[in-house]
Amino acid sequence: MEEDNIIEVRDLEHTFNGFAAVRGISFTVRRGEIFSFLGPNGAGKSTTINILTTLLPLQKGTVRVAGYDVAREPGRVRESIGIVFQDDVLDRDLTVRETMEFHGRLYAIPRDERRRRIDDLLRVVELGSKRDERTKNLSGGMKRRLQIARGLMTRPEVLFLDEPTQGLDPQTRMRMWEYIRQVNGAGTTIFLTTHYMDEADMLSDRISIIDHGKIVVSGTPGELKNTLGEDVVYLETADDMKARESLRGVGEIQSITESPRGLSITISADGSHCLPRIVDAVRGAGIGISSVNLKKPTMDDVFVYYTGRELRDEGA
Repeated sequence: MEEDNIIEVRDLEHTFNGFAAVRGISFTVRRGEIFSFLGPNGAGKSTTINILTTLLPLQKGTVRVAGYDVAREPGRVRESIGIVFQDDVLDRDLTVRETMEFHGRLYAIPRDERRRRIDDLLRVVELGSKRDERTKNLSGGMKRRLQIARGLMTRPEVLFLDEPTQGLDPQTRMRMWEYIRQVNGAGTTIFLTTHYMDEADMLSDRISIIDHGKIVVSGTPGELKNTLGEDVVYLETADDMKARESLRGVGEIQSITESPRGLSITISADGSHCLPRIVDAVRGAGIGISSVNLKKPTMDDVFVYYTGRELRDEGA
């Protein structure tokens, strides 16, 4: 295992009752970074994270986390990681402080150290005033913040966050991003799974897009968006198939993908210069245009480009 890699996955496969949920994926996570698995529900994200955290047995491939083999040294792996699950797994009748106390005792953290960590972590996630509140009375955002604090009690080398902001309102999601950045800034590597494009884009040092159990592409948010060229044009026409044919002669076009918003056209040059030629080519072929939208590439465009569809098509 390379020293700067805290996670190494090679040729990972996992099958449920004959269904291949993960199909031979390989990737690495560097020490100290925020790494995101981006993809729709059912793409294999949770299966992968469950194998990496020893919650599912390793069927095929090799996985090392924090220098330990998940198949041969699951106990050492668990000592090195923290986990925040997608679902609420808090005891409803325990208070915030009791939740943290119980977790600290579970890992045999000495009493004085345990109390120091509880005070520090509740201050970080702004739950100090709620320390005597039962978890059943907390809002969704507060519960997720408590789960992050609990996951950090053992000072893990890697914190796994499985869809950490799912179901939260936009304002609470942005606050959660702040906490995740704080945790990472203090030296903890973050492994994040998400189906939110903006979340992966705003938080990640690197992203792997996973679809149908395979990693489609990996890179920094900037690298992934730059592969699409300078601009993206969304074009709604009366006949997308004919419009596509009419654009064959426009040399700056890198790719054309059909999406629910019409044709997604990636351009290697300044879109404002070649947009008039695109419109003229389509209209010249006698095809009506109902809308045109020119913009810089986003992670939504990256996903469409590499998978051929929008992530929201999956109902994520």
